[in-house]
Amino acid sequence: MLNGLWLGFFVVAAIAGLSRWLLDDDPAVFAAMVESLFNMAKLSVEVMVVLFGTLTLWLGLLRIAEKAGLVALLGRLLGPLFARLMPEVPRGHPALGLITMNFAANGLGLDNAATPIGLKAMRALQELNPVPTTASNAQILFLVLNTSALTLLPVSIFMYRVQQGAEDPTLVFLPILLATSASTLAGLLAVAMMQRLRLWDPVVLAYLIPGALLLSGFMALLAGLSVTALSSLSSLLGNLTLFGLIMLFLLVGALRRVPVYETFVEGAKEGFDVAKSLLPYLVAMLCAIGVLRASGAMDFGLDGVRWLIEAWGWDTRFIDALPTALMKPFSGSAARAMLIETMQTHGVDSFPALVAATVQGSTETTFYVLAVYFGAVGIQRARHAVGCALVADLAGIMAAIGVCYWFFG
Repeated sequence: MLNGLWLGFFVVAAIAGLSRWLLDDDPAVFAAMVESLFNMAKLSVEVMVVLFGTLTLWLGLLRIAEKAGLVALLGRLLGPLFARLMPEVPRGHPALGLITMNFAANGLGLDNAATPIGLKAMRALQELNPVPTTASNAQILFLVLNTSALTLLPVSIFMYRVQQGAEDPTLVFLPILLATSASTLAGLLAVAMMQRLRLWDPVVLAYLIPGALLLSGFMALLAGLSVTALSSLSSLLGNLTLFGLIMLFLLVGALRRVPVYETFVEGAKEGFDVAKSLLPYLVAMLCAIGVLRASGAMDFGLDGVRWLIEAWGWDTRFIDALPTALMKPFSGSAARAMLIETMQTHGVDSFPALVAATVQGSTETTFYVLAVYFGAVGIQRARHAVGCALVADLAGIMAAIGVCYWFFG
């Protein structure tokens, strides 16, 4: 799957480039595509520099948590749920605790912690994988839920709106929560259908229903806060959770007579090795995405969508937000750039800018996550992971558009 997808990016880019040259008399497109190759290769290295330090730190701390028994405890608590969702993972396996910690970090917006924990979880699942080069069912479910990115505190979106002069930066808070919930639900349902998981099982419902009620209550609480209070709560909650986890790992490890320093160094060495193995996969995926973007293929797609919507007589205001939606599965930085450009061009509180902000907060960078997580364990055949992740992306984008028409239409 990844082989065909990667090749497809280049083939589509080549067709788009040739079209611009022959039909629009724009030979400079090939120079832009070649330049994008080198720029993306450079960006891959810059991303790796950040990942080296982050992975080394967090995998060192996670090794302490493992030896202190904290990861195994989380795994036992969630054993009944994951026995239904990931039947091939034994109860109490360390991967289950790591998966839970990754989801919690993503929900709180702790990206620096979520990625190393997620990579550790993927490596733990790889130990159970009977075919090392092919993604297992458990790995696919974990990756799809990770890319659907249920985020409770999308403060980065608020900050972009503040920078662009929005009167109420949190105006998109509830739309984002609704859209990201739709994305996560669609991802779960898509994987459940492909893997024939029984989501209506009483044990699964016993976990999911209380979780949904807690989420609803948390959304209601946050919806009533001002931008100042919400930003302060987010900063406090995020940083307190992050440092609290570190202290929990260290103190429990010390109480259980774990040699914390030596254990940290042991785990940090593993983090260095993991980061080192990621670079080829990042270069491959980011270069393909860069060429696709520089070729103008996405612009062709956008013009086609506009023509169809106009032909059907529907409202076309949301189309100006689609560049953010089209970029989001490929590149987080490109999607952020598109979001800011939309805010500057149309106004921060314009309908296209509100849709773009909601889209930005509703999904994750699918192909980046795919390259990093599967690349870390050498997965070459993704099976239905890409399709299910894109279903989640599509659901998040469509929900973002629909919710914005509901709230701001």
